[in-house]
Amino acid sequence: MIDRRLFLAAGATATLSGTLAGCASMGGGGWATLVDGATMKSLDGWGQLGAGNWSFVEGTLQGKDGKLGYLVTKDSYTDFEIRAEFWADEPANSGIFIRCQDRNKVGADSSYEVNIFDKRPDPTYGTGAIVDFAKVAQPGPKAANRWNTFHITARGPRLIVVFNGQQTVDVTTDKFKSGPVALQSAGGTIRFRKVEIRAI
Repeated sequence: MIDRRLFLAAGATATLSGTLAGCASMGGGGWATLVDGATMKSLDGWGQLGAGNWSFVEGTLQGKDGKLGYLVTKDSYTDFEIRAEFWADEPANSGIFIRCQDRNKVGADSSYEVNIFDKRPDPTYGTGAIVDFAKVAQPGPKAANRWNTFHITARGPRLIVVFNGQQTVDVTTDKFKSGPVALQSAGGTIRFRKVEIRAI
């Protein structure tokens, strides 16, 4: 079980570092909306990197069958929670990248990649893992052809990933301390219905 104290904000007045203009809007409980597929009409406020094929489909933000591409927040975040709802097909190669060090060159070597990749050749860093930092137990969890949730917590050097209510990662590493969040599309189909973030 996860220590719920990790998810308590440092007082009810905790706010996200920096502004939330552009790609985020504030909601209840301190949560800021990064993606709401039901209401988004454009990618204004996001930085686009690479050649990802992004569109709005059936109340979701979809990346499909394109070349490698990312959507990158304009704000940076230090200690936070992310909760995300997403759907992936079987060949989908995607992920949520946190504490990115270079918004113009996103990758697992310069951020923490919370992976969505059921078919990864090395399954220990497949769906639910943090690539190169925290493996998932085998047989690993699968995301294909259903709606899923991520709850990601980054507090100081401690990173926790919960996939569909089950903890897959609890690791301590201080390599990256702050940075933007990025969504990846690198093959197959990924749909994000909602992505929210709040400071802790």
